[in-house]
Order: sequence, then structure tokens, then C-alpha cells
Amino acid sequence: MTARLLLNSPIVVAGGAGFLGSHLCERLLAAGHAVVCLDNFSTGRRSNLEHLLESAPLTIQSWDIAEPLLLMGVTQIFNLACPASPPHYQADPIRTTMTSVRGAYNLLELARTNGVPLLQASTSEVYGDPTVHPQTEAYWGHVNPTGTRACYDEGKRCAESLCFDYQREHDVNVKVARIFNTYGPRMRVDDGRVVSNFIVQALQSKPLTIYGDGSQTRSFCYVDDLVEGLVRFMSAKEVLRTPVNLGNPEEFTILELADLVLELTGSRSRTVFQPLPSDDPTQRCPNIDLARRALGWEPRTTLRVGLERTIAYFDRVLAGEPRRRRSRAKLHAVDPNARVQPAPATLEPATRQAGHVQR
Repeated sequence: MTARLLLNSPIVVAGGAGFLGSHLCERLLAAGHAVVCLDNFSTGRRSNLEHLLESAPLTIQSWDIAEPLLLMGVTQIFNLACPASPPHYQADPIRTTMTSVRGAYNLLELARTNGVPLLQASTSEVYGDPTVHPQTEAYWGHVNPTGTRACYDEGKRCAESLCFDYQREHDVNVKVARIFNTYGPRMRVDDGRVVSNFIVQALQSKPLTIYGDGSQTRSFCYVDDLVEGLVRFMSAKEVLRTPVNLGNPEEFTILELADLVLELTGSRSRTVFQPLPSDDPTQRCPNIDLARRALGWEPRTTLRVGLERTIAYFDRVLAGEPRRRRSRAKLHAVDPNARVQPAPATLEPATRQAGHVQR
């Protein structure tokens, strides 16, 4: 099958309509790049990007990366496509695994065919419930391979393996970012992760749900800082043959986070305690020495400042603030003067293997 040629050498962002992906798309567009966003919209939302359609060279295409695709003319590929919160990735664990593994394979093939770098969004979950603290990239992890979180943990571990096999076998320039807890505007109200849960519960005067005794720790990185790390990683000249931790090395207990959210929201919500979920890690904090050395990167936003911005966002959402006016541009309108060729004319499924289900 003949691959389709894209004009203006765009950057592909898989999962670009999600929380983190939409911030990355916005950052790339602001830097003057054309962007093709691929998303199956299982957790991503078009509304995260619609405000950019009239003024930026952005193409949004509904696509499940577990299905092959052929594009020519791309310059970079970011793979951020996979639900990242336990309630979402556990809702369809088989699909989560296929997205992580088959999706990584398809995008690695796309990178190999185009001869371009691929940044794989991995996760701190590959460390499982760690026995080494803080976690360095050399630590192999402590993961339950058959538990309820394994679809995400092991799916991402397998994706990392594929990336480095493509680096060794096909000389693909892979960049594997192990992303630690990230938060900020555009998280979903029903996201299910602790920062959004606490903020929404506090703003709605509901009890803050703490799982376990609250002594478990996390490190929280504001989304703008994390996106800066991704952009620097992609542009780095040094070819790294190791994953790189991206996260905030400042560690907080869950109880400390709850207290800060209550302080900043002015909420009088009480806290309630529930049993700790299966395989929930008791400590999670990155060692980012490699990111500092190789990328010149470290987070700049304090937890207090980041939470203030995130609380303001959720306050607007819960208050029912009207969405930004919808773009008059159709998502895939045929425009001969467009800087990126319209998506339906650029995306083609590769030959399907037996057993694949047509979308």
C-alpha cells in the first residue's frame, strides 16, 4: 500500500487530545510546528484542542494506534496514547495492554519508515511498589505481573523493551520518558488520580477519600514543567540508551497533599479513609540526576503554585463556565491552502492482520 505524504513536515502526537497530550500539542504549535493529533477519544477530548483549530496548523484525527497506519513526511513522533489513571486503564485492561504494546509497535514502525525520532511516554509505574528509593533509571522495578494494575505496568514495560530493540536492531532514535505523577488544568473531573480527586471533593464540600493511612508518598510535577521536559528530551542531540525519569523529586505524603488542598480551597471537607488498593505503591519519587545532566531540566513550579492554578481550573469547570466558543473550522475540512493536508486524505490503515477488528 502506498503511504500518504504529509505537507509541512508535521509532528505526530498520539494521544494529543488528552490531558498531557493537549498541553504538548499547544506547546509545539506555539513554537511554530505543524501538528497531527491522533486520538481515539476514549479519555481524550476534542474540547482540549478546539480553541487552536482556527489559528494553528493542527489536524485532529480519530485513530486507535493499536491499528497500523502509514504516513510519510513526519519529523517527530510523540507517543502519549494510553489511559494513565487506574480507573480508566482498569476499565478495559485488555485494550490498555494492546494500546501500550501494539500501539508502540505501530508507531515505532512509523518512526523507522520515516527515519525520525520517537518519544515514548512511559511511566513511573514500571517501578511498581519500589524497594529502591528514590527510583533511578537503573532500577528494574518490583511489579506484580498478574495484578489488576499489570495491564498498564507491564504494558509500558513491554513498550520500553520494544523501543530499545528498535534502537538496537533498526537504529531508531528512541527516547523513553518515565513520567511521574503529573497534574494541572485539563485533567478530567472523573480522572480518578489523587490530585483531581482531592480538588473536586474539596470544591464540592465532599469528604476527601484517602486510601490507606495516608503515609504513602508521591511526587507531583506540574504539567507545564513536564511538557518542557518532553520537548527538551525530543530535541536533545545526545542519543540516550536508557530511559529518563521526568518528575518532581520533592516528596509529599498523601495526608500532606490533602491538608494543602483543604487550605488552598478553603474547604471544610473532612477526610475519610478507605482500604489501600491492590499493588498501590507506598513510595514514589524520582531521581532526576540524568534529566538534569542530559537535558538541563528540572521542575520549576512549586506544589502550592501548581495546585492554585489547578484549583482555579476545576473551580471554573464545576461552576459550569461556558466552554470556549467552538471553532467554525470543521475538524477535517478540505482546504487546498491548508498548511497540513486534511487528515482523511493522509491517513491510511496498513494491511490488517488476521483477527484485527475494523473500526
